[in-house]
Amino acid sequence: MFELNRRTFLSASGAALACTHPFEALAAPVIALPKDVAQRDAATVMAVRTPSPVVGMTFDDGPHPKLTPILLDMLKARGLRATFYLIGNRVVTWPDIVRRIADEGHEIGNHSWTHPNLARYSDKKVLSEIDRTSDAIFKVTGRPPVTFRPPYGSFTKRQRLMLYEARNLPTILWSVDPQDWRRPGASVVAKRILKGSKPGAIILSHDIQSGTVKAMPQTLDGLSGRGLKFATVSQMMGWPLWQSRRFRRAG
Repeated sequence: MFELNRRTFLSASGAALACTHPFEALAAPVIALPKDVAQRDAATVMAVRTPSPVVGMTFDDGPHPKLTPILLDMLKARGLRATFYLIGNRVVTWPDIVRRIADEGHEIGNHSWTHPNLARYSDKKVLSEIDRTSDAIFKVTGRPPVTFRPPYGSFTKRQRLMLYEARNLPTILWSVDPQDWRRPGASVVAKRILKGSKPGAIILSHDIQSGTVKAMPQTLDGLSGRGLKFATVSQMMGWPLWQSRRFRRAG
């Protein structure tokens, strides 16, 4: 049994993170890895060193009322698990889809409440965005998220370390980015993911993009055809399956 403060959700695992080596835009938004990501730290995960042929498919910005269920159907038909980084205000809008994600064995991660550029925020505002989302996910699924992905990848090393210290939430970035948010077309998205993926990869994608969802049959079948298996982020890091962990709230 893991104890959680009402507003402070802690990751229940003491396992070490295995790490390898963007925002309120005035123009078009840009998604990119933080510039300081080359400096390794325990709070940041881009990929996982693993001898097993496993990859992590991750989907950001949902749930989407139409596209996410289609994606879930695809994953269910193939018996695959993925990790969904959900926006808090969408969690409370479509709780039935959130419950379905959890019930079908996928992991849910924290992707902030309003999808802002958190690098511009004070620590207090950052924690408010994250805590509010964790609270919403807990209320819908009965368990809090144990990992966090910053919108646009916009989160400094100092912030990543602050969050890890304050909430025990590692920041999960990615090693494969098909730039599906630029809407290059389903075939391009699939080809980019297939080209960039190798064992231990964490793949960034967005289930609010129709092109991404259309790319998934070719992507999922292509990766499987190369002998790659699928796991949630927690599983890749050696943590228990998210649904198997027991949490309770204190206070």
